[in-house]
Amino acid sequence: MIKTKKRGNLIIISGTTCAGKGTVIKHLLERLSISYTSRPKRGSEIDGKDYYFVTPEEFEAKIKNNDFLEYAQVQYGCYYGTPKSEIAEKLNAGLDVILEIDVEGAKQIKELNPETILIFIMAPSMEIVKERIKSRNTEDSEQIIKRFKRAYQEINEINKYNYVVINDVVDTAVSKVEAILLSEKCRVDRIEEIEMESEEEIIHEFLMDK
Repeated sequence: MIKTKKRGNLIIISGTTCAGKGTVIKHLLERLSISYTSRPKRGSEIDGKDYYFVTPEEFEAKIKNNDFLEYAQVQYGCYYGTPKSEIAEKLNAGLDVILEIDVEGAKQIKELNPETILIFIMAPSMEIVKERIKSRNTEDSEQIIKRFKRAYQEINEINKYNYVVINDVVDTAVSKVEAILLSEKCRVDRIEEIEMESEEEIIHEFLMDK
């Protein structure tokens, strides 16, 4: 019998703007870890479900305590961070953990945990990205240009990732991500040991040695 490692996999999903990575991740929500943020709650967001909402002072105290696997200060000075303790607890329980993190955060975690699996979600084309941004009607031309520049910068980092998934049809993209997670469970380096439990297995092993 083959015994595999009980520790779960840490999976990071990144992607360009409007690639639909959030939609893909929602289909895998039961695996998703909750991050901390210092920004205020929006709309119907729930503390402990969407994010752990803390004050900037509380967040900075956690930085000093080295409580985060990775963190970043983004637009308007708000912090976002991935808690170490929660991730470790789930991985040690044999659960896979999926994180939605940008390219820079993904590189930070990969350096600390080389076994991390990196998946990059892409839209079918940049033309579609442009259409999706414009359909929001929430950003002016300058902001759209900034998003495009950032998207191209992120695409140039694809070679740092293990997998790329084109999000053309959401259900298909989700199936591909699920297939990646399943295949990672079957990797040979996840085998701890092989035990012979039956006479047939012992005979087979003996014959192979001959």
